[in-house]
Amino acid sequence: MSDRAIQISAGGVVVTAELNDSQTSDALWEALPITGSANIWGDEIYFSIPVYEEEEEDAQETVEMGAVAYWPAGNALCLFWGATPMSAPGEIRPASAVNVMGLIDGDATVLGGVPGGAEATVERVGG
Repeated sequence: MSDRAIQISAGGVVVTAELNDSQTSDALWEALPITGSANIWGDEIYFSIPVYEEEEEDAQETVEMGAVAYWPAGNALCLFWGATPMSAPGEIRPASAVNVMGLIDGDATVLGGVPGGAEATVERVGG
């Protein structure tokens, strides 16, 4: 992992995450700060961001709880804390493959308190 921390704020909920060293993470880091409107899809928040990356070689069809990912098909930042409408029991499945950029620190389930349409802000922490 790198030492690039981000803070995500939406609907009164604030989480931090550490970005990995991927090309997509680099693109996100350079685009910060970003603001969008939170969409809810099961236990996932996603919103469009001004990053345009292709699906990486190690893009994932399933992710772990707390994953911070980029969805190339929708140019969106995705935050996962549980099952989506496409998930089988015991898995977290995005709509299609995502580029995982990092992991939320602590309890990602707090994101369940973010209402659809809430303004979401992503910014650097100490960067």
